[in-house]
Amino acid sequence: MRQLIDVVLTKAGRVKIRYEAGVLADDGAQISVTAPWSAPKVRDFGFVRFEPGDVFVEHYWRDRWYAVKEVRDGAGALKGWYCDVTRPAEVRRPPEGAAEIVIDDLDLDLWVSADGSQVLRLDEDEFAQSGLAESDPEAARQAVAALDELERLAKSGALPGLPG
Repeated sequence: MRQLIDVVLTKAGRVKIRYEAGVLADDGAQISVTAPWSAPKVRDFGFVRFEPGDVFVEHYWRDRWYAVKEVRDGAGALKGWYCDVTRPAEVRRPPEGAAEIVIDDLDLDLWVSADGSQVLRLDEDEFAQSGLAESDPEAARQAVAALDELERLAKSGALPGLPG
């Protein structure tokens, strides 16, 4: 039986979403989990649709400012990778209750299509409007650097699971 963990995504100090995932691996620096699409409805971004039945393999790092999520449809066909710019993940194992991965969303995202030909920087306008550059300039610098690194990794075929 696979160990379960709660994934808790926060934004501006509030819980944005919480869902249960199965732990695939945890080497102390990176934790990888799998979970079905947690929303009951389709979310159409224009370049990809997340829908019930989709399965995510999610990679979180305790020392990196991003998370990488491989997205497959219910039949197993690869849709692509959705990358979130976040503060480094915290894995908490309270004495009572479920263990959890807590990540703080910093607005910036990157989408990479299944064949790697489409690499889209997302939500840069939201990031600019968030006020993070004024309230926490170091976090804002780390976030922009993380998005740049994700784009470089995607274009070089070095994201987890991306064909090189």
